[in-house]
Amino acid sequence: MSGPILVGVMPGQQPAVLEQAARFAARAGLPLVCAYADVTVYPVDGTTGGPAAPIDPDTVDGAQGIPESLATTIAQLLADQDVEWSIVPLAGEPAHALAREARSIGASMIVVGTREHKLTAAIKELTAGSVARHLFHRQDVPVLVVPVNPRVPDDDDED
Repeated sequence: MSGPILVGVMPGQQPAVLEQAARFAARAGLPLVCAYADVTVYPVDGTTGGPAAPIDPDTVDGAQGIPESLATTIAQLLADQDVEWSIVPLAGEPAHALAREARSIGASMIVVGTREHKLTAAIKELTAGSVARHLFHRQDVPVLVVPVNPRVPDDDDED
């Protein structure tokens, strides 16, 4: 493994995803690339980091960027980590955007989190599928899926 660790990030995401990715990158001595996929824009030329346009033609500002609150959260979570890191904005559907970025940077691994156990997440998974599922079926690099609020029955006696 020589390429960076790519982690998908989004506003409101559980810290465990970024923390696990940072720990893995630090142990491997690899840089960490935090990637935010903006689903309201699409890559005009199909490349990572290239020009992007808004999906809604009535949108005045199609500028792609990282939400300030997300950038602040990432900086705070990684402040005490011994890892070189960066943030990149991506355009389009997250699984495809992360796959494009992974190829572009020669990523050693992609790290994503599972969905929260909420009704809206369940509906999204039924209609669009999960980012993790799309990635691990279509990637030639390892995909690490970090469980977010895993459901473990109280009476689970398998230790």
